[in-house]
Amino acid sequence: MPVLRCARLLLLMLLPLLASCSSLYFPPPPQVPLLTQEGEWSGTLQTNFSQNTSVQGAYSPTNHLGVMGSVSFLHTDKKKRAEDHDFGEVGLGYYTRIRDTRVLELYGGYGIGKTKRVERTPSEGVTRTLEGNLTKYFVQANYTSKDHKSFHVFGRDWPVNYGTALRVSYMQLDKFRLDGLPHAPEDNVFLEPITYTRIELIGPVQFQLISGSNFGLRHRKYLKAANSVFQFGLIVNVGGQDGKR
Repeated sequence: MPVLRCARLLLLMLLPLLASCSSLYFPPPPQVPLLTQEGEWSGTLQTNFSQNTSVQGAYSPTNHLGVMGSVSFLHTDKKKRAEDHDFGEVGLGYYTRIRDTRVLELYGGYGIGKTKRVERTPSEGVTRTLEGNLTKYFVQANYTSKDHKSFHVFGRDWPVNYGTALRVSYMQLDKFRLDGLPHAPEDNVFLEPITYTRIELIGPVQFQLISGSNFGLRHRKYLKAANSVFQFGLIVNVGGQDGKR
C-alpha cells in the first residue's frame, strides 16, 4: 500500500508536466537556503523532466541577513517546438530561528531573462516564432524545521526533513515579438506555493524534491501559469546549525 500511495503522489505531481504548456514563462523553483547563522553557505543544482535546470546559491554575511542568486535555463529542440529560456535572479532578505528548531526566511528580489519559442509542423516547417524579454519582482517566505526524522531503508538511517515556501511574483514580458513583428507586452502576477523534501545522502549533501503549483492572477495569452513548479536535485549546506541551538 505505501508503494501505491507513492506512485499516486508521483503521478499527481507529473500531471502538470504532461499537459500542454503554452506559456513563455518557465518558473525557476523558489530558493530555500534555510540560513541560520553568519558565514553559512548553501548551493543547489536541480532540474526536471522538461529540462528546466537551475543553479542556486545563498550566503549569510551577517546574522539575520541573507543574500541569494540563481540562474535557470531551458534549451530544447523537439519536432513540434523549440524552446530557449534563460533567466537570472538575485534576492536579499531576513532569516531567524523560531523556538530553536524552526527557520523563517523572508526575501525580496529581482530577475531578468529572455525567452523564445519556435513552433513548427512536419508539413509546413516553422509556423510561428515568439520571443521577448522577461522582468520579475518577487517576495518570498520560507518556513521549515531543522530537526530531522529518520527512515531505516537499505540497512541504514536516512534523515529527512520537510518545508514549505510561498513566492509572489510580478512578471513582465517586454519587447515581445510575434513572427518578427512587435506585439503588445503582457504582465501577470503569479502565486507559487511549494513543498519540498530533503533526504540526507552523505555529510552536507542532500537530495531535494520540490513540488508545487503556479497560479496566474490575470488572464493572459502568452504569460500565464501553464508550467508547473517541479524540480529534483542536490543541495549542499555548509556552516549552518542543525536542530536546537
